Amino acid sequence: MALDSVDRAIIDALCEDGRLSHRQLAQKLGVAQGTITNRLRKLEGDGVILGYGPTLNADSVGWGMTVMAGLCIEKGKIMDVQKHISADKRVFAVYDVTGDWDSMVLARVKNREDLDNLTKTVFTLKGISRSYTHVVLNTVKESGVILPEE
Repeated sequence: MALDSVDRAIIDALCEDGRLSHRQLAQKLGVAQGTITNRLRKLEGDGVILGYGPTLNADSVGWGMTVMAGLCIEKGKIMDVQKHISADKRVFAVYDVTGDWDSMVLARVKNREDLDNLTKTVFTLKGISRSYTHVVLNTVKESGVILPEE
């Protein structure tokens, strides 16, 4: 789906403040409220906008550490292993990747004990032949998906 300048402006405004009402969006962008309603309905229906929710401070809600893990997964088991890993509530992203690893996993844990548990129960599932885990020391930047430049 090609996004025009109105779609992009709506998305940009919602990325700045996801709590803007349709009326506020219309005023901010100088378009009719009906235009906002119709455009949002289409963006949602086309799967461009997947949902709305708060952006949480991980530390404030009890996640003490962020970890990144690279996994080597046995041939023919990638989909099954990724499905099991994805089911863990601590895991917030699972990617198929190129290079030395088959999958990259991003997760948040409460503390060292929770990290130990994640490592021993999730990153050692049957089908994982090798893993490495990095603990994030400092988050310099972390944000959601943004629009690419036109």
